Amino acid sequence: MPQIDQSVLNDREKIVRDLKRFTNPINVIADAEGIVPYETDALTAYKQKPMVVVLPESTAEVSDILKYCHENNIKVVPRGAGTGLSGGALPLADCVLLGLSKFNKILEIDFENRCVVTQPGVTNLSLTKAVEHKGFYYAPDPSSQIACSIGGNIAENSGGVHSLKYGTTTNNVLGVEIVLMDGTIMRFGGKKLESEGYDLLGIITGSEGLLGVLTEVTVKILKKPQSVKALLLGFQSVENAGQCVSDIISGGIIPGGMEVMDKPLIKATDDYSKAGYPRDVEAILIVELDGTESEVNVLIKKVEDIAKKNKATYLRISKNDEERLRFWLGRKAAFPAIGDMSPDYLCMDGTIPRKKLPEVLREITKLSQKHGLRVANCFHAGDGNLHPLIMFDSNIKSELKRAEKFGADILKYCVKVGGVLTGEHGVGIEKRDLMCEMFNDEDIQQQLHIKQAFDDKSLLNPGKVYPILHRCAEGGKMHVHKGDIKFKDIPRF
Repeated sequence: MPQIDQSVLNDREKIVRDLKRFTNPINVIADAEGIVPYETDALTAYKQKPMVVVLPESTAEVSDILKYCHENNIKVVPRGAGTGLSGGALPLADCVLLGLSKFNKILEIDFENRCVVTQPGVTNLSLTKAVEHKGFYYAPDPSSQIACSIGGNIAENSGGVHSLKYGTTTNNVLGVEIVLMDGTIMRFGGKKLESEGYDLLGIITGSEGLLGVLTEVTVKILKKPQSVKALLLGFQSVENAGQCVSDIISGGIIPGGMEVMDKPLIKATDDYSKAGYPRDVEAILIVELDGTESEVNVLIKKVEDIAKKNKATYLRISKNDEERLRFWLGRKAAFPAIGDMSPDYLCMDGTIPRKKLPEVLREITKLSQKHGLRVANCFHAGDGNLHPLIMFDSNIKSELKRAEKFGADILKYCVKVGGVLTGEHGVGIEKRDLMCEMFNDEDIQQQLHIKQAFDDKSLLNPGKVYPILHRCAEGGKMHVHKGDIKFKDIPRF
């Protein structure tokens, strides 16, 4: 992480006083007890108390705060709901933690143009609840949708079980209002289509809080399909489940959602949620199909045939919406279910080509034995987004390091087979030191040029995403351990 700026910490009392000029003083939290809830996000293995927390209430306040921090060289870490799994909102000891929790209002619902204008602190599920009375919904649905914020979804380009057919966040965002580090307020996109110039909206989506602070968002909403049904399929091997997924997609069928869970997770989620999953299978596959009633019935028959060809030993079709939601109940409860099984866990997020699924799952099993840690697997099967859940106990010396090494080995293997480090959770600090597995120095430098265009002093969420070792040679020397120089392509001098 960036070196602490002691001069900023020395001015802490003055900075706190100054910040109270830009917002209601009660929105500035500087006492030791008050800042504790902000010391981590959902990657709880890492904690750091910020210098001060500020909870602005308007775009103008955000602009004034960022401008002040820019002029005084103070780092800023934006935070949404704190549900991120990659440490993207982890504070720094000398930072202003800028919380967006007070940006929690839906500003406009436009059914005619099928869009909603909202503040970034509104939760994902709240959007659907606000429009469902008219038969609409918001498509991206992360497992944490009851708690995660729309702003955080944009920062990480979140997906969910229905992303296969309806896309991730970037496919469902129409426009944003964003405040740059120097206080400049900008708008990209909106209700109308913008085709001229660079796709700056696309750059902002997935930028992990490195380019600006979101203060308003316009998203599209979809009409609920006429008919939605789900199949719950059981297989005696994960390989058969994976092949079934490939055959469904290659057969021209694009399900609304398609998820696989392995045996350890089947037991954990069924114990936790009482979803009614079969216990005598090695893997289950949930396939959701939507469209007109006649279309769905045809697709169900096709998926049934494909499942039987792949030796499915269990097949159940939802009879009504209640049963369909019950199929999903266990999958949505995967993370808390593992929390009941293990004091701590790391959730990985690699994405691979679908045809590599059996190979990668076999490798994960080998790595589990190598590192001596349990793992359970669930994944967005249609797009190859894996979520291995590595269980460990941080109270046992060395287990956190073993879990981190296990996770890193999984992600390296994902890249090796043609995949990527993250599908929807972001890089943050968790995967930052693996970026050189995917990108060479020139790749990273080009991305940093974009960062510099938005944030010329690199004050916004520093130390995240990119492994910049800019202080290696400050003392006129560099320590090389056993001849191994990490990140060889990054300039040190």
